[in-house]
Amino acid sequence: MKTTLEIPDTIFRRAKAKAAERRIPLRRFVSEAVAEKLAAKSSAEVEARMKLAGKLRHLRKETARIGALIEREFEKIEPGEWA
Repeated sequence: MKTTLEIPDTIFRRAKAKAAERRIPLRRFVSEAVAEKLAAKSSAEVEARMKLAGKLRHLRKETARIGALIEREFEKIEPGEWA
């Protein structure tokens, strides 16, 4: 798709120079840069994920307790019962 963008002169010159260094067209350089920016996780996304993970911290003990219960129950099962 073709479009028109207004890019500050200093950024345009730096982008054009980098594209030339990599021996690729400017349009490819800009497309790759935009794709990388879109793929990167924003700090807000990371912060939201960390906040959610912090709220689940209380479940660690419960997970360990359930794991121990499962282990004890499996210890009661005779090996012949698996077949």
